[in-house]
Amino acid sequence: MNIRQPIVSVLGHVDHGKTTLLDRIRGTSIVRREAGAITQHIGATEVPIDAIYRICGPLMRGKKFKVPGLLFIDTPGHEAFTTLRARGGALADLAVLVIDINEGIMPQTVESINILKRYKTPFVIAANKIDRIRGWKSDEDVPFIMAIQKQKEHVVQAVEEKIYQIVEKMYELGFSSDRYDRITDFTRNVAIVPMSAKMGVGIADLLLILVGLAQRFLEENLRTEEGPGEGTVLEVKEERGLGKTIDVIVYSGTFRKGDTIVVGSQDEPIVTKIKAILKPKPLDEMRDPRDKFMSVDEVHAAAGIKIAAPNLENALAGAPVLVANENIEKVIERVRRETTINIKTSEEGVIIKADALGSLEALAYELEQEGIPIKKADIGDISKRDIIDAQTIQNPLYRVILGFNVRVLPDAQAEAQKINLFVDKVIYQIVEEYKKWVEEKKREMEREKRMEITFPGKFKILAEYIFRLSKPAIVGVRVLGGRIRVGQRILREDGKVVGRIKSIRKDDNNVVEAIMGEEVAVAIDGVTIGRQLKPDEIYYIDIPEEHARQLFRMNLSYEDKEVLEEIARIKRKEKPFWGL
Repeated sequence: MNIRQPIVSVLGHVDHGKTTLLDRIRGTSIVRREAGAITQHIGATEVPIDAIYRICGPLMRGKKFKVPGLLFIDTPGHEAFTTLRARGGALADLAVLVIDINEGIMPQTVESINILKRYKTPFVIAANKIDRIRGWKSDEDVPFIMAIQKQKEHVVQAVEEKIYQIVEKMYELGFSSDRYDRITDFTRNVAIVPMSAKMGVGIADLLLILVGLAQRFLEENLRTEEGPGEGTVLEVKEERGLGKTIDVIVYSGTFRKGDTIVVGSQDEPIVTKIKAILKPKPLDEMRDPRDKFMSVDEVHAAAGIKIAAPNLENALAGAPVLVANENIEKVIERVRRETTINIKTSEEGVIIKADALGSLEALAYELEQEGIPIKKADIGDISKRDIIDAQTIQNPLYRVILGFNVRVLPDAQAEAQKINLFVDKVIYQIVEEYKKWVEEKKREMEREKRMEITFPGKFKILAEYIFRLSKPAIVGVRVLGGRIRVGQRILREDGKVVGRIKSIRKDDNNVVEAIMGEEVAVAIDGVTIGRQLKPDEIYYIDIPEEHARQLFRMNLSYEDKEVLEEIARIKRKEKPFWGL
């Protein structure tokens, strides 16, 4: 039995430096090539133990490890962690939670921590961007433990304060944590490694902690024996000269050239034969390699590989890839079960589309966290059928399509104008944009509703501003509460309804309504001043009973509610249960 390299997932809040960290280890610049400098798809990098020995140099002190290296998975936020599964559990053996030491723990960080807790995955905190602390000075690519000794007292104090803030927040979230060099029991405490991915400070400390934890606590989990290979599709790609290929994380067993494999797809599982296995060179990035892939005849777990095989066009990212030289039917059934879109849907909700199973589940997860229901979830570009389905949704707040990394198909372009589309290459932004739109839409709907419903109003006729007694009466009024609108009837304190507001004039302009505190000229049909209405007296707007019922259920201001209660008291003299 061999010890495989542990799979390490790098996750955390957007833009806290996940890809920059791996770029520094690899000596690459993937981060500059991503949309908006934010990781969109999952990548994998193998860091062999020799490279770790070289990077950790002065910290090694003659230590040797059985672990052959580390296989890092760089994820878009924390999405891959929830979608890349191995036998129903987390694919990762360990995780690095990247936190900007200056910003601290953000909402997305908390979501990542909750996922790590749910999957019981051991993790280390990389407290990144210490170089942004005022006064920080150090050489590049040095261990934190050495860099901190060169800092002035006020800088050391600032670092300590920021670490303490993380420790305090982690305690609130149910974890004991401390700076890594102060921990004696790593089973009870989460290690915090202060670092600068940009400068290379603290990377040696982080790698040493990860290898040490893997060797000490995970050795049993990392033992592998010969057996059929099992893996997860990271991405489906077109490669020149090879056609459609799949990037795969191998987490168990062995894949060999010529093996029969079963791959999850949108329809029935794909059964095909491996034509070629390509592997990036150590310290290269599978998603966007600098050098050519190496062609190999076999590969053992754990590894990131590219598989070339026929009929991979419909392979799904996030789906299982299993070697099936024997018991093919049994393996097909397992792949079919694990590839089923497992997203909770409701009768009412939004429609979501994504380019891959992992992306779809990640988008669904984010929406679930926000309490946004999903009516339909599917993989692929937005079609005319999707637009028509969205148009039939009753609730206007859900009459939308949210799409991650998808296009609107040509036949759907014209129809697409009739609904709202939120399409982006950043899941986080899709959700934020939709939430912002919902808030604006709610305000718009509330405004429309208020226009339709007769709102409470209370006003006083000003004795010094009687311009005409009748046909129509024109008087100055002060609005004491709520609002008055053109077309509304007037309610007296004795319960009698008289006249109708014909027009409202303010500052030489005709207006539709006047609100509390305003003094305006009002023309009133059907009354004579001195008979039905009198100067210096207070009057109300007459509200239909059905409107009153709706108003009592609405979130009115204190003043509006007070006027509504006064109108209800007048009405209930004749009808005790009016408005209830």
